[in-house]
Amino acid sequence: MTARQRGWRAPAALVALSAVPLLAGTARLVELAGGPAVIPADARFTASPLPVVVHIVCAALYALVGAFQFAAGFRRRQPGWHRAAGRVLVVAGLGVAMSALWLTLFFPPQPDSGLLLFVLRVCFGSAMVASLGLGVAAIRRGDVATHRAWMTRAYAIALAAGTQAFTEGVGGAVFGHGPWALDASRGAAWVINLAVAEWVIRRRPAAGPARPRTLVAVVGERL
Repeated sequence: MTARQRGWRAPAALVALSAVPLLAGTARLVELAGGPAVIPADARFTASPLPVVVHIVCAALYALVGAFQFAAGFRRRQPGWHRAAGRVLVVAGLGVAMSALWLTLFFPPQPDSGLLLFVLRVCFGSAMVASLGLGVAAIRRGDVATHRAWMTRAYAIALAAGTQAFTEGVGGAVFGHGPWALDASRGAAWVINLAVAEWVIRRRPAAGPARPRTLVAVVGERL
């Protein structure tokens, strides 16, 4: 496997992780558009579909386009694309977080959830908004390392929906399907994703000091 091929492993893994919530979101959009109910219907969403549609569309855009930002070689070869996509992703990420907060605060809770999930969603939704804001502030002052760190954390929070497909299954098998057990299993997905994000952030090599320009290099630029 070439270095370029290895560089695409992380984006491919991220797209695969987001496959379950993306498929569920697509099925929900089909249902809200009047199509067949592929997944169980939810009266909460049919009564007020706009925030649901915003959340699903923004989440799909954020998950899929955001995955390509983790292809380091592609990012270096296409800096213009990286910057343009980054601006789109900030808007999409805010759409994900703000619509998630809206759904949490103003929609009736899920039948199998409790107070813990409500608190977790408010905390992590707010943390995602803060991470995006800190990431934008960092790049505006030219701090690339801090920008990448905060954007990685924001993406990890958003992708917890994919990890929850695994933590809910494991948690349900081990601890049962009570509201507190399910809430804790869902919350574990955010913790796992952020732990992985911090590991990725800390293993990135620090940018070294700029190499001094030699007289030969200066002359070569002028020829």
